[in-house]
Amino acid sequence: MFTVMFSNVTPEKVDVTLLEPSPADIRSPKAVILENETEERKRKAETAVEDIYYYDKGAGLEQARKLTELLDAIQKINEVEAKKKKDEAKLTMDEKISQINDVKGDAQVSPASLGVLFNASSDRLESVKTLSTSVISSLMNEEIELSKVQTARENAEQIISQNASYPDDLKDAAVELTQSFIIHNKVLDYEKTRVKRKEARDSVQQAEIKEGEVIVSEGDLVTAEVYKRLELAGLTSKKISYKPFIGLLLFIILLLAGLYYFVKDSFNKDNNKKHAVIYVILFLFSLIMMKVVSLAGISGHMYLYFIVPIAAGTMMLKMLFSEQLALVTNIVLSLCAALIFNENSASSFNFVMALYILISGIAGVVYLGKKHIKNKIIRAGFFVSFVNICSVLFILLVQDGTYSAAETGAELGAAFISGFLSSVLTLGLLPVIESWFGILSTAKLIELSNPNHPLLRKVLMEAPGTYHHSIMVANLSEAACESVGANGLLARVGSYYHDVGKAKRPHFFIENQMNMENPHDKIAPHLSKTIITAHPYDGADMIREFKLPKEIVDIAEQHHGTTLLKYFYHKACQQSDKEISESEFRYPGPKAQTKETAIIGVSDAVEAAVRSLSRPTPVKIEQIIKKIIAERLEDGQFDECDITLKELDTVATTLSNTLKGIFHSRIEYPEEMKKVEPK
Repeated sequence: MFTVMFSNVTPEKVDVTLLEPSPADIRSPKAVILENETEERKRKAETAVEDIYYYDKGAGLEQARKLTELLDAIQKINEVEAKKKKDEAKLTMDEKISQINDVKGDAQVSPASLGVLFNASSDRLESVKTLSTSVISSLMNEEIELSKVQTARENAEQIISQNASYPDDLKDAAVELTQSFIIHNKVLDYEKTRVKRKEARDSVQQAEIKEGEVIVSEGDLVTAEVYKRLELAGLTSKKISYKPFIGLLLFIILLLAGLYYFVKDSFNKDNNKKHAVIYVILFLFSLIMMKVVSLAGISGHMYLYFIVPIAAGTMMLKMLFSEQLALVTNIVLSLCAALIFNENSASSFNFVMALYILISGIAGVVYLGKKHIKNKIIRAGFFVSFVNICSVLFILLVQDGTYSAAETGAELGAAFISGFLSSVLTLGLLPVIESWFGILSTAKLIELSNPNHPLLRKVLMEAPGTYHHSIMVANLSEAACESVGANGLLARVGSYYHDVGKAKRPHFFIENQMNMENPHDKIAPHLSKTIITAHPYDGADMIREFKLPKEIVDIAEQHHGTTLLKYFYHKACQQSDKEISESEFRYPGPKAQTKETAIIGVSDAVEAAVRSLSRPTPVKIEQIIKKIIAERLEDGQFDECDITLKELDTVATTLSNTLKGIFHSRIEYPEEMKKVEPK
């Protein structure tokens, strides 16, 4: 699996040269986050958000208050200076200005203007205070942005110039003082601005190269930016990345772990290794088929993908093993197909082909049904073709692409051929697998059940009573096996062949003695025992000559187990004065190894016993069945197979019901009654 899918995860490399045209369309094999470009986008989005301001209604009153405090401080200093005596030292102008620095704050009033204010009279200062605070309150009663502060200050100068009746120097000082206290009252809201810009950054989507996105088209110039993107996508790097191969290994381990958990109990215990080998061969056969088809489609003929005959593998798995195993395997193969068919896909996984493989494989398994007749495989192939065509149509319609008639026809034709190839491969490979590995499939069993088989015809012609007996045992054992979940078809076919050894000496068996003396009446019990006990092994040899499967050989050898030939044993005891050991009159064995063989042995004994009854009744039939099963259980005939007591009880009930249907009561006809009355 790793070898098949290795190339599908190998990182792609491109041969491009900076500032030269691109030789082909180059797509990104993976999604790549462009961190630098993302950060640049976020920065631009953040910068695009304008500052958020709010209108401070109290700013005008606050500035008027500050101006008032400044003029009051000047007036207070003047009053203190006026009260000083002539001989006391008076403050210089610089000292006066320094004393009001704290009150002045950030107001930009020149020392000259402050000097004019210090030299003004108290009345003049009061007049300036009244006029300036009025102008400030009036102008700042409206919203003033930072950019409009200068305009507001110019308006203040115009108002003061028109309304003040001061000397020019005082008027200029009043204008400068008023202008210095006019500021913007639309204040930046730092918190709201920060939140808004953060939201703008967060709303920016990450810049990325999407998986499958065309980085550069064929013929376009490979610029520095394009080359950088190719580097980020890992298309120009010479370094080998082991991540895809580790990922592939984990993918395979997960698939095989799940598959092993399902199949570990699915194979027959006796043929576990053989069945496991066959399963692995069919699994790898399906996997390699997909790989070969995917390589054929690399050239750009995508329609060839749909020709893959995956249903062949799933149909053979169902016919050789079980429907459940075939379906689970088909799911695993469809997951593998997602990787195998990614050559021309924009993504690392081609889920379209995975879906197609899944539907195609299921169609083959479902249509075969439970009978597994080989001539149904051809019809199953056509059914798969029909389902494949529907799948392709559904895929094309869902993708809503623009396709030419030639493209659509090619894809539908490939889908049809896929189903046809699946049936041809199944019919061709199934007999080969059955022959090489000696597998007894359902189809093989049905083939062996044909009455025209040379061995069955030999029994029919040379031992007709045995043939009829085998048919009766087949009916009984099949019903009994199916009642306990065993292989009913194997039991039926095994019953057909279980007594073929009697055809070697047919007249030594009572069912074939028609209007003739019993030869056992004239020979010694030990010789009779030798003749009777030889028939299972004679039959096994005959079956081997015809190269029938081992399971049929085992049924012929084991159906009598090591049971005792009671009739001849008691006859020998009566004729001999010595004590005779039971082991001398037992079948050599081996004992039954499977449920099917054990049930056939019981059915064989039950059919012979019930047929010997002159007037079988339901009660007598039940008693005989229970007696035979109890005797075999006590004799240890079931010790080497995995049949349970509960299953034996179910077998007894099923045999009883089946025999009641066979030996039902009949109404005597008038002619028969007339013949009986005189007697």
